[in-house]
Amino acid sequence: MRLPFFVYGTLRPGQRNHDAFLRGRIRTERPARLMDAVLYDGPGYPYAVEEPGGTVHGDLVTAHPDVHGELLAELDRLEECTPGGDPRDLYARVRREVVLDDGQRTPAWVYLAAPAVEARLRAHGRRIESGDWTDRA
Repeated sequence: MRLPFFVYGTLRPGQRNHDAFLRGRIRTERPARLMDAVLYDGPGYPYAVEEPGGTVHGDLVTAHPDVHGELLAELDRLEECTPGGDPRDLYARVRREVVLDDGQRTPAWVYLAAPAVEARLRAHGRRIESGDWTDRA
């Protein structure tokens, strides 16, 4: 399925992985929000965790169709996400609806904290209250 990607951490414009993975491979990049989710500091990179009432700020990126599959595989490796899931994964790639700045809703691939990581974050993690990785202190 060729969905766009919702990025909220090191893949956002100006962050360390943006150019290495996305430059020249995407058609569009638009501000967006993932609703009913909160953000935790990794540290070094963030984790989104589903939680009613929360908001995670990021960007919706649409890959060029001819590189979508290749980019999807590369992002899965970057995020240590195994299609189908593995207990050692850091993230789980899931389909979720995101909201663009104009209010339009669209489905996207989102990397959420994998279940074991989510449990550790909820117990001991540092939440980024703004929901925006670029605002972390």
